[in-house]
Amino acid sequence: MTRPTIRAVGGYAPARRLSADAIAEAWGSSPSGIESTAIPAADEDALTMGVAAAKRALDAGDVAPDELDWLGFATTTPPMAEGDLLARLASMLDLREDATLRLYTGDARAGTAALLDAPESGLAVVADCPRGEPDDDRGHAAGAGAAAFVIGADGPASVVDHATHAEPAPGVRFREAGSDRIDGLGVTGYDRSAFTGPVAAASEAVTTADADAVAITAPDGKRPYRAAGALGVESDAIRACAVVHDLGDLGAAGAPLALARALAAGHEAVLCVGVGGGGADVLRVEASGDLPTSLALDAGDEVDYAHALRLRGELSDDAAGTGAAYVTMPTWNRSLPQRHRLVAGRCPDCGALAFPPEGACPDCRELVEYEETRLAEIGTVEAATRIGQGGAPPEFAPQQKRGGAFGVVVVRFAAADGDGAVSLPGQTVGEVDVDDEVRGVLRRLYTQEGVTRYGTKFERV
Repeated sequence: MTRPTIRAVGGYAPARRLSADAIAEAWGSSPSGIESTAIPAADEDALTMGVAAAKRALDAGDVAPDELDWLGFATTTPPMAEGDLLARLASMLDLREDATLRLYTGDARAGTAALLDAPESGLAVVADCPRGEPDDDRGHAAGAGAAAFVIGADGPASVVDHATHAEPAPGVRFREAGSDRIDGLGVTGYDRSAFTGPVAAASEAVTTADADAVAITAPDGKRPYRAAGALGVESDAIRACAVVHDLGDLGAAGAPLALARALAAGHEAVLCVGVGGGGADVLRVEASGDLPTSLALDAGDEVDYAHALRLRGELSDDAAGTGAAYVTMPTWNRSLPQRHRLVAGRCPDCGALAFPPEGACPDCRELVEYEETRLAEIGTVEAATRIGQGGAPPEFAPQQKRGGAFGVVVVRFAAADGDGAVSLPGQTVGEVDVDDEVRGVLRRLYTQEGVTRYGTKFERV
């Protein structure tokens, strides 16, 4: 099997943080070894976080999406139980229509499996946001994050060796069919052996002792360090790139995002250890030279415990109210280039831009077949307002209940070729004011007829 060579790396975590002190104040205790957890916004999920990490990896490596012919997406928390997530992700990233698409799920080793399978000219994306019961240690530790790896022939980092060991056992945790909450046996002795045993078995076939960093799945802030002896490394090697202490339990994304952090920090010999489902993958990654990386892992606003529960949907009904604007699925699908990639149209008669590119030309009023035109990545806000409680259209009421007031703006975008400009409305991510420069980010819009619809919102550059 061809071993992956990494050309560029991207990483993303939600900026909102829930501190361990806030959890302790609510419950009298906090998750072991965790100082804070990353809390997804009301319009974020594994798919949108994966897009954010993937775009950072592509930008860091100056890689055009049409260069890639393979996309792997790994998550244990897909936004839907059945449905083609990969086609949506490929559309959001503007990959070629003939690209091979692969989904990895089932346990926390999904991320390392995707990385191992990635061929040359591929993109491996891992994103997760596990959930536990609010009164359970697993729920207290739950975080969110994503990592992405551009794979190519001449990258400065490579998977030089790997080994896998799996046992027919439930592992440290599991999730029953129909449930969105992780669970476990809660037997301390078994949990320790189920974590360290497969790691020790897999690591026998890989050189580990000289690793200067260890990126490992982390259900809490203490479990990873119990595997140090099995790997033959010091605890400092795990701490060197750990993400669990500030982001929480990231499920399948834990080890890959820690690997991204290690490579960004310049470590030259890194073990990436995925643990889950009764098994373990141990990958040895060696880097020489500068690897393009772009990580967005910094903390932003700290939220209190009640706000965190509301963002996670624990305190509200996500059903849309009556009177929601109805957009048929065929109509929605026709607008995906606009919603996913801000594709405008140019009038072939007068050259004016239109967004969306449908109906009569806004300048010459002729009914035309528009020419597809890309817009610049950065636009300028022309008008801004905020929508608070009771003011949101019914389809956005669940978002408003969970996330509070949200911004709405009109943004002026020039064409990518500099010929003309067009204005378009949209929601914002974070605070945005008139004259701010903004860029598009993919987020959840709303759910209708059981189908979650995604589109572009705007954040300050």
